[in-house]
Amino acid sequence: MNIARLATRIAAGATATVLASAALGAPAQAHGKTKPLGTKSLAAVLTADKSGFDRNSKDFDVLTAAVLAVLDAKPASPVKVLTDGTVALTAFLPTDGAFRQLAQEVSKSRKLPTEKAAFTTVAGLGIDTVEAVLLYHVVPGATVDRKAALKADGAKLTTAAGSTITVDVYRAWWRTKKVALIDADRNDRNPRVVAFDINKGNKQIAHAIDRVLRPVDLP
Repeated sequence: MNIARLATRIAAGATATVLASAALGAPAQAHGKTKPLGTKSLAAVLTADKSGFDRNSKDFDVLTAAVLAVLDAKPASPVKVLTDGTVALTAFLPTDGAFRQLAQEVSKSRKLPTEKAAFTTVAGLGIDTVEAVLLYHVVPGATVDRKAALKADGAKLTTAAGSTITVDVYRAWWRTKKVALIDADRNDRNPRVVAFDINKGNKQIAHAIDRVLRPVDLP
């Protein structure tokens, strides 16, 4: 995987962020509940974990650091929507393990890096690239919970980056329904949802995924 190509091609998608401001005002999809949804933001959920970089591959330390880095460098970035719990959205959150896997592939290392090293590698792609990747994980205007996701096989979700991802609902060998996401990269394994309904009951909901979504097709 060529790091220069990755940075150049993904950063090109950052120009699509202007589309996000219009999309973010879209109304939430029907949620099937009569009780009003709360307004706790996903940023509040992410920053509630004060442990920092650790050895827990299932939480979101690298993602949180990436979001904070973008907002520090670009306070007006569309990524800021994650701090506004009044805006409905669904986010797919790559775990620390997902970012470590990406960093290993980008750096062509034989070993998985630590979380801190993974963040350093990701940040090294440039703030515009990081912003574009983060926006590719956000679906504005829709509160899609687990129940809705399992009924959305084949649905194309328009992200805040302006491009789409496709929902793939499949059955595991033990017949349980699972959800994967098909992104623009046709050469890498598709991310799978490993935890549903983070921040359930609020307008901003999230699902954890085990790979980082890629907004370009990489060889």
